[in-house]
Amino acid sequence: MMLFTPDAPTGQPHRSDEPLGSEPRGTDTDQPPHSAATSRGIRRIGRVLVGCGLGLLPWMYVLAAGLPAVMTAPRWPAAWIGLDILEAAGLIATGLLAARGDRRHALAAAATAALLVVDAWFDTMTATSNSDLGAAIAMALCPELPLAGVCGWLAIRASRQNV
Repeated sequence: MMLFTPDAPTGQPHRSDEPLGSEPRGTDTDQPPHSAATSRGIRRIGRVLVGCGLGLLPWMYVLAAGLPAVMTAPRWPAAWIGLDILEAAGLIATGLLAARGDRRHALAAAATAALLVVDAWFDTMTATSNSDLGAAIAMALCPELPLAGVCGWLAIRASRQNV
């Protein structure tokens, strides 16, 4: 478990798993934490990602107009089992990392929240009968969306602490 204690000379947090008096891992005393070049690079990546997202908007129209209303998938069970395996792995990883006090739990939590929301969405959208739809809604409202909310809260909480 990592504990953060103030380091006397610098006032910076010190990880308990590092030797006292050592520089925190990954820091260079000659470079500011966020250089101008890094900020420009991040902004450029952000603009590219926005462009990619906007580029998907016309593609959604093409898909909506061209996809068949009904589709048979030969590996349908494997797709759903694979999604559930990813969700279980995400929940376990998030739980273990959070229990250890590892701040990387935020990454696992964010990915797991997304997987759970996707599962709830596709369960409800692919239900073939009223009884299947009822079961899908029950699964979404009981375990999937509440767990996604907890994971999302963990991810947001951790990201706010790291700022």
